[in-house]
Amino acid sequence: MGSLLLGKRILVTGVITDASIAFHAARLAQEEGAEVVLTGYGRLSLVERVANRLPKPAPVIELDVTDAEHLAALPARVREHVDGLDGVVHSIAFGPAGVLGGNFLTAEWADVATALQVSAYSFKSLATACLPLLEGGGAMVGLDFDAGVAWPSYDWMGVAKAALEATSRYLARELGPRDIRFNLVAAGPIRTVAAKSIPGFAGFERIWDERSPLRWDLRDPEPAARAVVALLSDWFPKTTGEIVHVDGGVHAVGA
Repeated sequence: MGSLLLGKRILVTGVITDASIAFHAARLAQEEGAEVVLTGYGRLSLVERVANRLPKPAPVIELDVTDAEHLAALPARVREHVDGLDGVVHSIAFGPAGVLGGNFLTAEWADVATALQVSAYSFKSLATACLPLLEGGGAMVGLDFDAGVAWPSYDWMGVAKAALEATSRYLARELGPRDIRFNLVAAGPIRTVAAKSIPGFAGFERIWDERSPLRWDLRDPEPAARAVVALLSDWFPKTTGEIVHVDGGVHAVGA
């Protein structure tokens, strides 16, 4: 066992399967000495089964980040397992089918609003809900997909990721005085459950095959998970409002 997160208490959201970046971030956090609590929504029995595959089974709390009652109850629910938090992983995103797959010009506002609330505004909602647990400061890390360019088929989810990036910067500004850091990991495409729901995902595979300076493995979420764990650690004490790209270098090169 390592010691990068020794003694730290970490909340990890968005674990659905053991193929996800969030799962591997939770696993690595435990292996580096952290006490981990998970949240899930909807299919809690599935999340609980996945939680049992971690090196140490982790408790699971139900959390709908769009539900004010769930958010208000979160500090008490977390304190049933740990006495506070040192870090939070935001791995929550969702967009109805109508906001993806070439529907940028035809997407309905109701669907766009859902994508923005769940994928971007929830970063702020989770941060403020966790404030009573982060009394000694800490780090919050979100999972991103580079919003610096427009991607084929990604449409309004790309806009939601751009909103997430802006939200992270504003949180860094607002809550830096409380010694809370906010950073994002912009990961390359990984074959997760969420990725499979994106129409045209195969196009991303081709882009990374053609452009990635470092060989990219769509089946390996660990590089992104390692970046998450590093940003949760004390090795980045003065880094906030940052986007760390873990994409094989695609963001840095042209066609």
